[in-house]
Amino acid sequence: MRKVFIFAIVFGCICFGMGTFAWAKPIKAGAIINLTGPASSWGQFHAKGHQDYIRYINEVQGGVGGNKIDLTVVDHAYKVPEAIKYVKKFCTSDKMDIIATWDAGSGIMCKPIIQKYKTPNINYSTYQGILKAPVDYAYLPFGSYVMDSYAVLEYIRTIHPGREAPKVGLLTYNNAYGKSIHGPSQEYASKHGINIVSIEQFPSKALDLNTECLRLKEAGAEYIFMQCLPSAIIMALKAADRVNLDVPFFGTWTSTDPDFFPRGQGLIRDRMHMEFPGCLPVDGSPGIKLLETLWNRYHTVEKFDASYWEGVVIGSLMVRGFQRAYEKFGEVDSETINDALETFRDEDFGGLMPNITYTKDDHSASFTGRIVKIHEDSTYTPLTNFFTPGKERIKLLKR
Repeated sequence: MRKVFIFAIVFGCICFGMGTFAWAKPIKAGAIINLTGPASSWGQFHAKGHQDYIRYINEVQGGVGGNKIDLTVVDHAYKVPEAIKYVKKFCTSDKMDIIATWDAGSGIMCKPIIQKYKTPNINYSTYQGILKAPVDYAYLPFGSYVMDSYAVLEYIRTIHPGREAPKVGLLTYNNAYGKSIHGPSQEYASKHGINIVSIEQFPSKALDLNTECLRLKEAGAEYIFMQCLPSAIIMALKAADRVNLDVPFFGTWTSTDPDFFPRGQGLIRDRMHMEFPGCLPVDGSPGIKLLETLWNRYHTVEKFDASYWEGVVIGSLMVRGFQRAYEKFGEVDSETINDALETFRDEDFGGLMPNITYTKDDHSASFTGRIVKIHEDSTYTPLTNFFTPGKERIKLLKR
């Protein structure tokens, strides 16, 4: 009997050791990303950054508390119905602990589903409508498009010469993502002496933007603020040359992907800018060191790329949520992850993106960014410090 008892203990220890070696219960994360739809190269590099970071955490840090992170990435081809299908699957049969959605439309339409099944969701888009009450389980990774709009117009107001109001034209998709800068831009302009002279919208499948750019020129636009993906920005720059619209162009942080630079040769020139709430190689920050570690280890990219950067941002937010859940509650599941995220107070990610704060009633992450110039050699030059629009004075670094 004694021998049987000892055998049972030894066998149990061996099994426990084998279980630890073979990982404990996996943490399940899902990401629904545009891999084949319009502007899919952007989504493809989101996925690559997200996957590389999770792989790094598993291989180098042993997961979280001995738990391997299982990341499942699926393609919704920029189609909201496909996103809804996958979100339902992830929340029910697949029982994901956390998910990421990609675009504004998907984030809005899937919000009732993630709230019903109490599954936290970080949206790759920073569409402000996602934060309308109730905000439960829905998170942004950094400042919304409201912040982008305020920051871009505040910069234009700062650099504009003379006493006349700067004349700004908006050029955007005609979907929720494109329209996300309309209201905030008009609101800011009305309060700060900026003249929005025209708002031109176009479908995501448009073949050229000649008509829209001609209208902006005829309206007297001195600056163009865009909300569209990189492929459409290239079309806009081509159209601007055709109609001799020689003005500076501005975009939100979604303006570039790896395809943007080879396609933009001779078009980007010295006229393209964007609001960017993240790290850049010139910073030399721990966030940049992390990106360098990932691309040197996995060779997915060879240098800084903004779309790859955001994939790492989303992965980092997920993992920090897992770590806090494990530290605070001893287990990692959808409820403990959500509770853990809501404890973030000025959470520092080494400059990868602005420090993050989430509370039970506010999942907006941050409201801080900077203006950068985009160069044809796929580099970026900061033009301002990081600032909170409306609260902090812009410090111009370069003109």
